[in-house]
Amino acid sequence: MLFGVPMPKFPSGRGPLSPASRAGLGAALVMLVVVSAVELADGPQANFVGLYAAVPFLAAVFAYWQTVLVVGALATVVGMAFAGADARFDTVGLVNVAGIMLATAIAAAVATVRQRQADRIAELLRLAAVAQQAVLRPLGPQVGNLAVAGRYISASAAADIGGDLYEALDTPYGVRIIIGDVRGKGLDAVRLASIVLGSYRHVAFERADLRAIVTDLDRAVARSVGDEDFVTAALVEERGGTLTIVNCGHPAPLLLRRGQVIALDPPAPAPPLGFMPVARPRVERLEPGDRLLLFTDGLGEARREGEFFPTADRAWRLLGHGTVGDGLASLETALVDWVHGQLEDDIALVLLEYGGPDGGATVGMPSWEVGAAGS
Repeated sequence: MLFGVPMPKFPSGRGPLSPASRAGLGAALVMLVVVSAVELADGPQANFVGLYAAVPFLAAVFAYWQTVLVVGALATVVGMAFAGADARFDTVGLVNVAGIMLATAIAAAVATVRQRQADRIAELLRLAAVAQQAVLRPLGPQVGNLAVAGRYISASAAADIGGDLYEALDTPYGVRIIIGDVRGKGLDAVRLASIVLGSYRHVAFERADLRAIVTDLDRAVARSVGDEDFVTAALVEERGGTLTIVNCGHPAPLLLRRGQVIALDPPAPAPPLGFMPVARPRVERLEPGDRLLLFTDGLGEARREGEFFPTADRAWRLLGHGTVGDGLASLETALVDWVHGQLEDDIALVLLEYGGPDGGATVGMPSWEVGAAGS
């Protein structure tokens, strides 16, 4: 009830009043009280009745059209009361009251249009969230012998995903992870990221050799982009405690071991996907408790006053304790604080922890990995 008038119920399960509608109602009532106080202080003459026309418009900024009508009706009644109490009540008073009624009708129409647009935006955001989960699925918490956590830090408040990508899969050839960064921004970058992830989710189960996966992904990128577009990527495989990394123009992963931070640079540089990379693998033997940080170049390029975020210097302190999810949360907090909340590029992060062999059957290593491991 509002001044004896029952409040309408709104559709779509919103209940009697949504928080936004309550805010609009409250602001409108405050203005109604203020105008009434000014009118009373001015004396018996109704000089400010026309200001009541602004009350429904103020409600229309936040509230649903039903609330606007109720507030407008209340403003009309109060305006008529002041106008009627004026001994000089004449055509001007009638015009003011009619103006309040007309303003109420217009404000209700404006609120209807605004609410339809808000509902459409909410639906688009819901669909975008579904698309985000399809393109960039949540990781972990356990994939094979690895504890896994992923985090996407968007530089734009208007989007949760962009051209950075990651995925972790438990395949017959071991746990395989990809992290990548599409050149460019916007919908084209999201489209290419989805193409790379879609291809990877298929070929990761089909190819025994990481270099064959790189070839397949390179073809997928080349078919989908122009001559100057590309995707940097690092592919990681853990099999029986052996870590294999194939790097195509991507920042080197960081290995965290017993308080040390080791950059796992590739044996030789290779161009990104889309430029026919021929990448040489790097092979490391993992120890239980080892952690591996995969990241996109947004992390390395984050800076304040020209000073870059010291990823390697802070990696062990931020990432070496607690769960892998806790580690990424600590890194994100430190990073956002470093740049004062102003990131210039999206950042994808994946943190892995090797827990040791689980005693299950493993697939043998191909000859090129054995040779690399022994070199």
